[in-house]
Amino acid sequence: MSVLSRLGGLIADAAFGLPLRATPYSVRHDVAVPMPDGVSLLGDLYRPSRAADALPVVLVRLPYGRAGLIAQAFAAPFARRGFQVFVQSTRGTFGSGGHFRPFTTEHEDGLATVAWLRAQPWCDGRVAMTGGSYFGHTQWAVAPYADPPLVSVSPHITAARITAAFYDHGAPGLHNALNWSAQIGRQEAGGLPAPVPNPRVDARLRRALRSLPLQAADTAVARAPVAFWRDFTSHAEPGDEFWSVADHERAELSRMPPVSMVTGWWDLFAAEQLKDYARLREAGVPARIAVGPWLHAEPGELREIVRTDVAWLRHHLQDGPAPTGAPVRLHLQHAGRWIESETWPPARSRPVEHHLRAAGGLDEQAPTTDAEPSRFTYDPADPTPTVGGPLLSPPGKQADNRAVEQRPDVLVFTGPVLAADLDVVGPVRALVHVRPELEHADVFVRLCDVDADGVSRNVVDGIRRLDPRTVPAADVTVGGDGVLAVDVELFPTAYRFRAGHRLRVQVSGGAFPRFARNPGTGEPLGAATAVRPCRFEVFHDAAHPSRVVVPVLS
Repeated sequence: MSVLSRLGGLIADAAFGLPLRATPYSVRHDVAVPMPDGVSLLGDLYRPSRAADALPVVLVRLPYGRAGLIAQAFAAPFARRGFQVFVQSTRGTFGSGGHFRPFTTEHEDGLATVAWLRAQPWCDGRVAMTGGSYFGHTQWAVAPYADPPLVSVSPHITAARITAAFYDHGAPGLHNALNWSAQIGRQEAGGLPAPVPNPRVDARLRRALRSLPLQAADTAVARAPVAFWRDFTSHAEPGDEFWSVADHERAELSRMPPVSMVTGWWDLFAAEQLKDYARLREAGVPARIAVGPWLHAEPGELREIVRTDVAWLRHHLQDGPAPTGAPVRLHLQHAGRWIESETWPPARSRPVEHHLRAAGGLDEQAPTTDAEPSRFTYDPADPTPTVGGPLLSPPGKQADNRAVEQRPDVLVFTGPVLAADLDVVGPVRALVHVRPELEHADVFVRLCDVDADGVSRNVVDGIRRLDPRTVPAADVTVGGDGVLAVDVELFPTAYRFRAGHRLRVQVSGGAFPRFARNPGTGEPLGAATAVRPCRFEVFHDAAHPSRVVVPVLS
């Protein structure tokens, strides 16, 4: 290691909040790993310079390259602490053979890589995996199936059911999917790295989001077809089995090794990842999770990932101390503190119903009389916009919603001024009674925090796509009057509504461009060109008590 490399390592450690370490290591680049079909995947091996014996391996599998920021953030910090690290480019990326078709080959390729590592003389047979986002997915594709099991995994900011980020309860996540397609489609073309803002690409993205049909929108932003985008638009129909190879929530979780996870309240994977945590604990797997106030891959989130990974790997591979404290750490937003819990959701949370009322009220008391429904029309030619929320990249998080709430296609229900702070910690749900004019429609519900100045900021939201092929179902029931009772799963949160603020609920027929507009015609996502407005009735009477259920921390 050169003097400059050591200095860079010390700077990186300081940025991640790690104790300064400078254990010498060497890097062997472009190590070829053969796959069963004859393709070779390339990896870089980081090994302590003074190691004479076989060591355990920390495996990182990712499609974003192995140099630069990737090396400094996800390999070198571990190598400086005496870990042997193997960073591998997934199929079809940065020198690895084959074609990059995201999420479809990581199971076979990952298991083959683990078997190859265990056969190397410099590996003692023990393999752990780590990483976030896509390289968190590569861990889910391997960990429940490896035999013998892995030593530990750290699948951060990801989910076992990865497609939850593509299709949120049936609604395609348009902005996130096209944004990511633009990034991976141009990441090896030179110029600015994909995560760096590029005004020209951003402008192309905005235009492409509004284009119809959507199937070729990838060529508008990436200047070439992108395999993921074509799969995303071609396999969005209910019951499509194409993505079954990518989702692992049905795997035998009892085979999972100990798990450490980090996510953020504004991370697009947070809801599913918290479900993963609860399922892992139910299966008896030692697991920990920390949820902070972060958007996907924000610096604070990455800092927490690296910091917890170092401690986790030291415990499992170097006989370091076990983590202390409760297994669930949650940042209580707008309270400036973290809370700990033995479970998710916290046992101290109790559900409180807030009912939608006529004339835009919101009340803990259920309606007892008849009332006229509220009405609005959703027009996909002028789709209801969304601001803020859990996006793949900024801007996201909280935003001023007042302009959106002034639109005629958004219903607003506002509660009384809070006399004391209200801490909402856990999953949030809504049951909305609606009668849409069309069979194909979306129901979007958002919970907001209205401050003393009247500024309304989003806290959590959720969407459900209505489709005659999936209605009725467990989460959508049909009454004798044709009114649908729609169960909408909003994002989970840990959030303090301060005294003097008010709760507000929005109900609308979409949230564009975060979610693809529903054309109302039933045409497939990629091919739809025609659009039809849809009139909605939203009921809030004694027979149809529409409500939002929030978990209040006692």
